[in-house]
Amino acid sequence: MQSVALIDYGSGNLRSAEKALVRAADGRADIVVTSDPDRVAGADRIVLPGVGAFAACMRALGERPGLIEAMTVAVKEKGAPFLGVCVGMQLLASRGLEFGETRGLDWIAGDVRRIEPADPAAKVPHMGWNGLTDLRGPALIAGIGQAPMYFTHSFAFHPTDPADVAAYVDHGGRFPAAVARGNVAGVQFHPEKSQSAGIALLARFLEWRP
Repeated sequence: MQSVALIDYGSGNLRSAEKALVRAADGRADIVVTSDPDRVAGADRIVLPGVGAFAACMRALGERPGLIEAMTVAVKEKGAPFLGVCVGMQLLASRGLEFGETRGLDWIAGDVRRIEPADPAAKVPHMGWNGLTDLRGPALIAGIGQAPMYFTHSFAFHPTDPADVAAYVDHGGRFPAAVARGNVAGVQFHPEKSQSAGIALLARFLEWRP
């Protein structure tokens, strides 16, 4: 049975994410909530959640001894499929521009910037249900189709290379809702809060062969 490391670094709705992954796995994967570098390095798949500010999440991740290094071994060296969720997706960026400049994992080049809707009626934070547009990523993302997903965020990840954007969302203006490069993917929305469509996305992730 494959192992899935749900990274515990003190940020993210871990209980809800764990329950959603267990439901999506339906007994076909062992979901482990962990910050143990050895377990992370040996995992078949990795999910990185995140809620809150970019700088605080990146700092918390870095404060877990050996955790970033273990993730890098699993994902970059061994090719384990990776899914970042909300701020977990944003941490893939080169840098975050929230409360100053903070270096990210730099697994997908780009910046995380505050949402600035052109439509004054579009409030920030962006909170609620939105459908995705321009889905062009792998089947993992493209399979979402027109199903609305649940968002809650004030910042968005803008990859340097537009080819790394797997889907967009429109909230007073268009910005990336999902990214993908090789075996690394991320979604700005919360699958664990997105009902059956979110569970279906997690189920595809558990079978994804980049």
